Amino acid sequence: MRIGRTARASILAPAFAILLLAPLAAQPVLPLTETEEAAPAMPPILPLRERARIVDRLLKERLETVIPAIMREQGVQMWIVAAREYFEDPVTASMLDAESFHARRRTIFVVYDPGAGKPVERLTVSRYGLGGQFAPAWDPDRQPDQWQAVADIVAARNPKSIAVNTSALTAFGDGMTKSQFDALMAALPLAYRGRVVSGETLSVRWLEARTPAEMALYPGIVRMAHALIGEAFSRKVITPGKTTADDVVWWYRQRMSDLGIDTWFQPSVGIQRQGANGMLEGDTVIQLGDLLWTDFGITYLRLNTDTQHLAYVLKPGERAAPAGLRNGLADTNRVQDFLRAAFRTGSSGNAVLAATRAAASRAGIDASVYSHPIGLHGHGAGAAIGFWDNQNGDERGAYAIRPSTAWSVEMTTYAAVPEWGGQRVDFRAEEDAFFDGRTVRFIDGRQTAITLIPSG
Repeated sequence: MRIGRTARASILAPAFAILLLAPLAAQPVLPLTETEEAAPAMPPILPLRERARIVDRLLKERLETVIPAIMREQGVQMWIVAAREYFEDPVTASMLDAESFHARRRTIFVVYDPGAGKPVERLTVSRYGLGGQFAPAWDPDRQPDQWQAVADIVAARNPKSIAVNTSALTAFGDGMTKSQFDALMAALPLAYRGRVVSGETLSVRWLEARTPAEMALYPGIVRMAHALIGEAFSRKVITPGKTTADDVVWWYRQRMSDLGIDTWFQPSVGIQRQGANGMLEGDTVIQLGDLLWTDFGITYLRLNTDTQHLAYVLKPGERAAPAGLRNGLADTNRVQDFLRAAFRTGSSGNAVLAATRAAASRAGIDASVYSHPIGLHGHGAGAAIGFWDNQNGDERGAYAIRPSTAWSVEMTTYAAVPEWGGQRVDFRAEEDAFFDGRTVRFIDGRQTAITLIPSG
């Protein structure tokens, strides 16, 4: 399958994205917004067949726009991606069509950019078809040796560079197993072995890039997660004095199963309580006056969400959470803004971390920042912006921040709450956002007020 040279991942018109999705109007297309609705209504959830159609359209857009752009950006002429059945690397898994749950036997993708204005080729050296996204390029009856078939493709095109997914730093770029690498190198003519380079950055660029069609759908997907959190943090699910933290965790799991929505991690629900140390979880019963926390995410149309919200269980006669708790969340919102202001195209994650922490320190806020990319994976490919156990920079944070990427703005601030006798409380927040190269905007708003759960 051949793709024109003029396609670019970062400049595909949003209008084209809407046109791409127009026949599937049942899936809501919402704008990015800074304002989060409290307990929003659940958007429509599509039947599996319609979801598959959207997944394949999104994949087609990605292959036709992202692949040419990143190969030319990185100066790579050929990219070979290989995986065995049930052992798919992240890149292979993201390139499979909606009806291909796994690589079959051994699936090998070969992408070749001939340059000089000619279109990019997408080939598959595999026994089975892949939804028409890659052109078949292997006849086992004529050439039984699959790796020799790859070598023949390489020799026929004579690429100056051949990327394979090997990386000591990131799993996203380390999908080529040793046995497959050895088999490829043994099959390649000697002249081409020296042209093999790491596909680490190519893999990260492929996975981190968000297309306009994906971003047209992302707000509706985040809205689903917000709707489920709003339902969980309500009297529909929580009865103070009876419901445990684990009851809410497993309500999430059951509710998602009933709706046909997947998750990429086990939900968390914790309790901070006046006079109690740390975060209470598990079979702890939720009581009046508790500050609740949740960490929750869904997977829908292959895109992931990651959200942390707070709720307060009102005591009889209370109409709001104590001022100290409200001020704690406000401080976290301020640090979110410090982080967004620190984003620059080309800056490292470590630089954004340092700038954010410096701004928080000047404001007198005790903060811990551990934000990360999100998209096709929950903890996605790209630059790390701190870790909860490392606030001083990390080699995984040295990677440059790119435009057209999505992020989980994740952090905690700590403060003494006067109404709780000066008890130190942490105020965790996480919201999904999009960086367009200039500004970081929340995808479906952020929590700025603690959710209130009535006492009765």
